[in-house]
Amino acid sequence: MLFLSIALMYACSKNEDEITPEEKLITFSVPSNFPAPAYNFEENKLSNAGFALGKKLFYDARLSADKSVSCGSCHQQFAAFANLDHKVSHGVDNCQGKRNAPPLFNLAWQKAFFWDGGVKNLETSPLNAITDACEMGTNIESIIAFLKSTGPYPEMFKQAFGSTEINSQLLLKSLTQFMGVLVSGNSKYDKVMRKEGGISFSTEEQAGYTLFKANCVSCHSEPFFTDFSYRSNGLDLVSIDEGRSHITGVHSDFGKFRVPTLRNIEYTGPYMHDGRFYNLDEVLEHYNSGVKAPENLDSTLKNGIQLNSSERTQIKAFLKTLTDNEFIKNTLYSES
Repeated sequence: MLFLSIALMYACSKNEDEITPEEKLITFSVPSNFPAPAYNFEENKLSNAGFALGKKLFYDARLSADKSVSCGSCHQQFAAFANLDHKVSHGVDNCQGKRNAPPLFNLAWQKAFFWDGGVKNLETSPLNAITDACEMGTNIESIIAFLKSTGPYPEMFKQAFGSTEINSQLLLKSLTQFMGVLVSGNSKYDKVMRKEGGISFSTEEQAGYTLFKANCVSCHSEPFFTDFSYRSNGLDLVSIDEGRSHITGVHSDFGKFRVPTLRNIEYTGPYMHDGRFYNLDEVLEHYNSGVKAPENLDSTLKNGIQLNSSERTQIKAFLKTLTDNEFIKNTLYSES
């Protein structure tokens, strides 16, 4: 695996064969076919203790208003930290949100978050879910009070940050240590690009890759398979969700949403900002025959994307090479 690893903590007093899984070095790994990340861990020193604290917080439903919903409820590892169970976020008191929960990985390379780009900092991104009435439905003050009075959190904060102090900044930094380490860059596609172990695309996958580069790469650019822009892809003539314009106030941004990554797309359905499509065939059919033409429709989609049955099979075969099973099954990221 050709990864450039930044080592940040190590139990140097033990031999390698004596180190338990819990003591294994936590690293932020940059795949060699990726550019430099946007997030800088120099301001949030990664440690095993900080990562463990962040993971515990991520999976703790007691942080929500009715103690029923955690970050991990809407961001499930087996779905590449997307939400397989619901078209839109499903929060406290059985409340239904209005947007699909996006997958969480490679966040350290993003400069804006959510479908509308309304948050510009990875560390503050959890605040949206914490305070949204249809997600966790609570506030930072209530969470801090809970953490201060509930074991083992005081000791975990002390181990992570060297102090018994528990505040919003440390809460968010620890969550970021967990979320920031969620790097997905070891799919078959990545191994082919890095020329690892003689791995190559099948004839069908290669044909799909050629089709992808001809039809999709202008929005879903490599290596992240998104250019992180906001576009209208013709889902509706008039969107019921204002999208990006809610943030910018610009009329031409109405109904525009961030181009989602296609990495791990085999497991991140349902698709689109509102989860309206349950499978890839529905997505491809939308681009084939279902594209509407609002005034701000992206220019690359004015004629849709016409693919015959054979070509759809080929492009789906390529898209499945973006699945990173090592990431999805990595027990380091699991709740238990």
